[in-house]
Amino acid sequence: MTGSPGRGKTHFLAALGRELILRHNRRVLFVPAFKLVGRLLQAKAVNGLEQALRNLDRFEVIALDDIGYVQQSREEMEVLFTFLAERYERRSLMISSNLVFSKWDQIFKDPMTTMAAVDRLVHHSIILEFSGDSLRIRRAKEKAQA
Repeated sequence: MTGSPGRGKTHFLAALGRELILRHNRRVLFVPAFKLVGRLLQAKAVNGLEQALRNLDRFEVIALDDIGYVQQSREEMEVLFTFLAERYERRSLMISSNLVFSKWDQIFKDPMTTMAAVDRLVHHSIILEFSGDSLRIRRAKEKAQA
């Protein structure tokens, strides 16, 4: 899911995850990207990245929210790419991002890594683009007019 902030991506991601749990009995993890990357970095620091990735495999679907905000260090990029590569064609992943794919070099820094990550993500994917006005701004205007 891509789109500018305030377009409903996180809300939709959470609602879809909830439906997968309640109606389809799927194991779903909803996690902001920065938290997942932080956990993976901690695991890597104690030589436990492989075990952390195996633990994530118990979830049939991982809903990764706001991937566009993970863009700090090379280590963050490496664990994020490792996570994406490990799930590729094995487990489902739902991602929200405020960045279009052409701007994902801001996340992965390296053009080849960016291309490899995007290539894996778009293969077998359904891409939803959220456009229009910010829902928060629209509600604030409606509230001010009332």
